[in-house]
Amino acid sequence: MKQNYEVKAFLDQDSETWSYVVSDPATQQAVIIDPVLDFDYKSGRTKTTSAEEILAYVKSENLAVEWVLETHAHADHLSAAPFFREKLGAKVGIGAEIKQVQQIFKDVFNLEKEFLPNGAQFDRLFNDGEVLKVGNLTLRVLHTPGHTPADLAYIVNEQAAFVGDTLFLPDVGTARCDFPGGSAVTLYKSIQKLLALPPETEIYVCHDYPTKGREHEYLTTVKEQAEKNIHVGGDVSEAQFVEKREARDATLEMPRLILPSIQVNIRAGHLPPADETGKVYLKVPINQL
Repeated sequence: MKQNYEVKAFLDQDSETWSYVVSDPATQQAVIIDPVLDFDYKSGRTKTTSAEEILAYVKSENLAVEWVLETHAHADHLSAAPFFREKLGAKVGIGAEIKQVQQIFKDVFNLEKEFLPNGAQFDRLFNDGEVLKVGNLTLRVLHTPGHTPADLAYIVNEQAAFVGDTLFLPDVGTARCDFPGGSAVTLYKSIQKLLALPPETEIYVCHDYPTKGREHEYLTTVKEQAEKNIHVGGDVSEAQFVEKREARDATLEMPRLILPSIQVNIRAGHLPPADETGKVYLKVPINQL
C-alpha cells in the first residue's frame, strides 16, 4: 500500500519522549502528537525549547496544524499543548476516559473545587472507533487502556499506529500498569487489539529506553512486535504476561516528573491557577503514590 502521509519524529532527550508531526503532503494539513514542555524540576522552571523545534519544522514545511493529539495524560513529561494552541490555533484532543483519570488525581492532589473532572479542559474527547479527518488523513481512535484508563492509539490511514506508552520497542517491552487506574489484564487485552492490525502496520512509540548497543529508535511494526516483543511476543498468555508485568512493576520507581506532569496534563497542559499574589504552585502529596 502506498504511504500517503508523512511523519517527522522529535526526541526529547530528558524524558526520552518521541513527539510527532503527522502531515498530509497533498493538503499540508497536520497534527502534532504528544509534544513536550521542558521542565527543570530543581528550579521549577519551564522552557519551550522542544516545542520550538517542532514549531520551526511546521513553519519550514508550511504546515497547517489543526490538532494536538495526546495519547494519554503522561506521567513523565509536561504537555506543550497550550504552546501550540497559542502559536498555531491548534485544538487539543484526548481519550474520553480522561474524566476517570482526572477524578482519580483530583482526589490524590486535593485540587481546587473549581477543577471539574469532566474533560472540558480539552477541545475534544475521543471514544473508541471515532474517526478524525485532517486533510486526506484519516485518524481512527483505538482505546487501549491498561497503562492508564484513558490511553489511545491513533491509527493513521490504516497504515500507522501511534501507540503512546502501550508498547515500546520489542527489546524494551510494554508499559507499566501500577499507576492508579492501571491494570495488567486490561493492558494485555489492549495490546491484542494492536497486534490484530495488519502485520505491516507501522508502530510509532512514545518512549524508547535503548538497550545496550543501539541508539534511540521510534519505529517498529506489528509483525516485529508480535514475534519479538519481550513481554508479549510469541505465544505469551494473558496469565504469563500479567505475572511478568506485575513482577516488573513492583521493582520500578515512580517517574521523576510524575508529580508535576499529572497535575498539568490532566488540565490539557495548563498550569494550575495562580494564587492571590499571581504565583503558581504544584503540590507534593505525601505517602499517596
